[in-house]
This record gives sequence, C-alpha cells and structure tokens, in this order.
Amino acid sequence: MKIRKRARKHAKIEVVPLIDVVFFLLATFVMVSLSMTKNEGITVNNPAASTASPKEQKNETLSVSVAQTGEIYLGKEKINPAQLPLRLQNFKSANKEGQIVVNGDGDVPYKFIVTVLDEARKVGFTKIAHSVERK
Repeated sequence: MKIRKRARKHAKIEVVPLIDVVFFLLATFVMVSLSMTKNEGITVNNPAASTASPKEQKNETLSVSVAQTGEIYLGKEKINPAQLPLRLQNFKSANKEGQIVVNGDGDVPYKFIVTVLDEARKVGFTKIAHSVERK
C-alpha cells in the first residue's frame, strides 16, 4: 500500500503591507517629534561661545529676546521697555521657580542686554541664562 504525502502549504508573508505599515509609523513619528519642538521668541542671530550648553527649556522658562534694533520681545510678543518690569513680575508671581533665557542678537548694543538683565534681577529672578550658539 502506497501512502501519499500531502504537499505542505507554507504560509506566505506579504511584504508590501508590512512596508506600508512601517512607513506610516515612520511618518507619524516624524510628525509628532516635529510638533514637540518648542519655538519661543523671535529669530535672532545668537553670538557663538565655545562653552555653550545644550538647549534646555522647561515650562517655567520665559524667553526674552532683544532684536538688533533694541526692541524687546517676550516670547513672540513685542513689548515696550517700560512694560518689561510689570510683565516679568507677573511671570515671577505665576512661576516661583521660573527662569529667564535672554536671546540677544550678536550685533545688539550690550546696554540693551544689561537693561533686561537688570530688570530681571530687580524682580527677583536668580536663574537667568544667555542663549548662544556653539562654535
């Protein structure tokens, strides 16, 4: 008596749907990571420093930018220099452990930066950072 062997059917792995899913996950990851980038303040050309630390920003960080013309911005909002102490005081009362990051254009006269630093110290900020680019 002859026993017949059945041909085994092997499962096929479809590669095309797998590639579609992987590309969808990759695109989703890229879009989510780009949306997590925090863009505060106006765009200025920061001076370079060899001792610059990596950018570290928390929710309790206020970005104060000084443009080349001496205009002051809190975040992306342009303010008068007379408004600066009141706005800093409001931020300090809302964030007791808050910190300030000063973004100054590389060509701005230093007296404008000192004005911002002086007002921040008068309000009581002890955590003040200068934003610079790594050389």
